[in-house]
Amino acid sequence: MQVDFRILDLFSGAGGFSYGMEKNAHFKTAVATDFNADALKTFKHNKPETEIITGDITDAKVKNSIIEISKSKQVNMIIGGPPCQGFSLKGKKLGLEDKRNYLFKEYLCIVKELQPEIFIIENVKALLSTSAGWFKDQIIENIKQLGYFVDYGVLTASNFGVPQSRQRTVFLCCKSQKISLPEIQTTKPTTVRDAISDLAYLNSGEGDFEQDYTTAPQSEYQKLMRCNSTKLYNHKASNHAQIAIEKLKLIPPECGKEYLPETMTGRQKFSGTWGRLKWDSPSPTIDTRFDACSNGTNNHPFLNRSITTREAARLQSFDDNFVFLGSKVAIRQQIGNAVPPLMAKAIANAIYNSLKDK
Repeated sequence: MQVDFRILDLFSGAGGFSYGMEKNAHFKTAVATDFNADALKTFKHNKPETEIITGDITDAKVKNSIIEISKSKQVNMIIGGPPCQGFSLKGKKLGLEDKRNYLFKEYLCIVKELQPEIFIIENVKALLSTSAGWFKDQIIENIKQLGYFVDYGVLTASNFGVPQSRQRTVFLCCKSQKISLPEIQTTKPTTVRDAISDLAYLNSGEGDFEQDYTTAPQSEYQKLMRCNSTKLYNHKASNHAQIAIEKLKLIPPECGKEYLPETMTGRQKFSGTWGRLKWDSPSPTIDTRFDACSNGTNNHPFLNRSITTREAARLQSFDDNFVFLGSKVAIRQQIGNAVPPLMAKAIANAIYNSLKDK
């Protein structure tokens, strides 16, 4: 199969965006870069053919290396989610010149250098509405000044087969024509049950980094996640304190902290804390603290534990042969910060279908 798009993945993390794009055979990730060495170890383990550059994109030496290697590999597409901490009412005075938005500026600088046919920016949903859309307008103006057509909007992961309600803003930019964001692909969401019911057998502290499957798949989604995987990785439950287990014992299946006496609710003020996932709905957004019982709605629908790394990965649509490496904290960040691969695949398909006959 001919590869039409050779990707530079900026701010790549563990590689969910790239991994999903490559589910369309016309896309290949040539170069990936991030300052997070742990995340890049995971990326390299799962995509060994990709050139990895570890470092800070604001370092001139690192940036030049990214540009030169990308040119040598004939990169014609860039993807990534540059952090934009300055997108707030306080930051409006300086706009994209706010020093907190320097990573966004660096992203566009590399676009200007490489002149890819396609580039994609993904970010938090709130970016579009912040300051009544002022920052969104700034971004679009910068994209158009570079000579690109752009379509933008909020994509909801559950519309693309991901068992999660995660929402992200996406700017899809093309040099030759406007390409529309992917349309909703399903009206019947993939649920938590579809995603992880076959893994519902570990208690607190049980499991291992690598083990054999002990159950059969119970849904089409589980079959998809298990495809080409001979072992189950990263399915290890957190070793919770006994007091946390006792609290969870008081919470019925699919319920939350409303079943805890006031003396046991702790300092958490948010209603979602100590919540259990609901079997027949997509999960809420998987964040970087999904293994903490008290953090949010991260607990198993009926077992007295939070979800495991593999269950969180399933809810993000990483298939089972994607292996996460590093410490518990590092892996939580890798999963919680990732673009869901099935959502990325939908974007890749939209791009290919728009350009294949050109």
